[in-house]
Amino acid sequence: MPAEPTEPLPRHSPATEPMALGDFTANSRVLFLAVLAMLIGLLATWVARVLLALISLFTNLFYFQRFSFENASPADHGLGVASVLVPVVGALLIGVMARFGSERIRGHGIPEALEAILTRGSRVEPKVALLKPLSSAISIGSGGPFGAEGPIIMTGGAFGSIIAQLFSLTAAERKTLLVAGAAAGMSATFATPLAAILLGVELLLFEWKPRSFVPVALACATAAAARYFVLGEGPLFPMPPHPAFAGNAALACCVLAGIAAGLLSALLTAAVYAFEDLFQRLPIHWMWWPALGGLTIGVGGLFAPQALGVGYDVIAELLGGGFSVRAILVLVLVKAVIWSVSLGSGTSGGVLAPLLMMGGALGALEAQVFPAAGIGFWPIVGMGAILGGTMRSPLTGIVFAIELTHDLNLLLPLVIAVSVAHGFTVLVLRRSILTEKVARRGFHVSREYEVDLLEVLFVRDVMKTEICVLQAAERLVSVLPQLERPRDDRSQHLYPVLDSDGLLMGAATYAELSAWATDPARRERPLGELVERPEFTVFSDETLRTAVQRMAHTNVTRLLVVNPADSRHLVGKIALHDLLAARSRHLEEERRRERVLPWEYILPPPLRPRVAR
Repeated sequence: MPAEPTEPLPRHSPATEPMALGDFTANSRVLFLAVLAMLIGLLATWVARVLLALISLFTNLFYFQRFSFENASPADHGLGVASVLVPVVGALLIGVMARFGSERIRGHGIPEALEAILTRGSRVEPKVALLKPLSSAISIGSGGPFGAEGPIIMTGGAFGSIIAQLFSLTAAERKTLLVAGAAAGMSATFATPLAAILLGVELLLFEWKPRSFVPVALACATAAAARYFVLGEGPLFPMPPHPAFAGNAALACCVLAGIAAGLLSALLTAAVYAFEDLFQRLPIHWMWWPALGGLTIGVGGLFAPQALGVGYDVIAELLGGGFSVRAILVLVLVKAVIWSVSLGSGTSGGVLAPLLMMGGALGALEAQVFPAAGIGFWPIVGMGAILGGTMRSPLTGIVFAIELTHDLNLLLPLVIAVSVAHGFTVLVLRRSILTEKVARRGFHVSREYEVDLLEVLFVRDVMKTEICVLQAAERLVSVLPQLERPRDDRSQHLYPVLDSDGLLMGAATYAELSAWATDPARRERPLGELVERPEFTVFSDETLRTAVQRMAHTNVTRLLVVNPADSRHLVGKIALHDLLAARSRHLEEERRRERVLPWEYILPPPLRPRVAR
């Protein structure tokens, strides 16, 4: 006779608790990835060097008609009104390269890296690694109001992906090397290794695991060390140290600075995609859109030449207080307009440097009314806050501003301003300026990281122990009628079969038992001769995530639970709906609100009202 579900099956001994489980899932593969990542970091440094040299070359060719790799600023040109045509020519070249070379060279760089990770298994075409820096150098060299870091991030990621494709790697490992190249490119450009690591974690990796963190961190460290010999030492914007404590009034104003930066971030994001929508409505091919954006750049350059190009020198001047209020207003207005229009037109360029300039300009305006806290204090706070608000990467914004200036005393003001700006845009905008482009291409990026509840709970926490088991000696013809009951009342679909010693011998589903019953040759045979040893088992001390992965791998929705000390000792059963119940518990914790302590608890005991018994 089959055992009815009366008494629970015996659980395993407490001595088999999951002491073998570790904090992380990394293995020795991380060493191989780390070596490759360090090589990619070294390569990314030279990629940054080449791109910066190309920007200088095209700036000299477009604005000064000379072949030179010396640093030059478009603001110093002597072309007069003819300078309006320079960005148009550069944009026409980019349009041709994008149409007949690769459309993936269009955009900021970071959204394209995100798309490669999300949709193409972290595979980037080799031609993108060549066309992206070339098109970006033409764009910025012809006056485009962009930064070099976006193209370097994309190009570094492209080289990382290409190297990864030369080896037999998983998609997750290719992602790690792609991000290693992208973050190393940022580290080499700005001499900000820690901020580059955080950018990789907050924006590109979608995880915080040693298997990805260690290679990315070593790639950034390698790039920062190599930068000293290839590009020169940092910081990019050295500042004298500010007071260790800025004062209560200044810290209070950091909240206002964060709100202002959040508002500007929201306006800039809305403007970029408003112009992108406008260009989408034009009755001409997208190849010509950058030329229209280039015309806007040229006209804007007549009013504020400092808004053209990368503008690192302008940022340094803003930090030093070298602009009048009128000049700052013109600069931030022109920069915002030409940057939004040209970026919406689909040309090639980055977002970090323009955001730094506009954030610095906002801070310089705030310095006119906020308490004095030292030269460059408010522009630096504005720079960090606008990064945290626009890119929605608060840790990156805080650390980035500190590494750019090497002034650790700015940590507290930056934490306040960046957190407020980040919170403002999180509540106001559904997506950031980077993830909005990805969403418009039909994909979704979640920016929240948390420990999965399935990693915390164990199989033993949700398994069913009151289950019906069958005896191996029983014949099928005598067992099946006792299992038949209405469909809505039959919650158990998998039936374990035990031998005479009570050990697991096999298992069969109700459908299998019913099919065997139609075969006269099987109806009279004992169950022990029909069932096979079950392959779909899970130990009681394994996590629910392991159970989910095993279900997905074996394409089943039910597993038998066995004792870790004896794989034939059955202790229970777990089904997919049990896992969903565990997830429902987590949702309840997220949604159910309750007051644990009464308000009277904060009063001294003599003053608390007495409760009548």
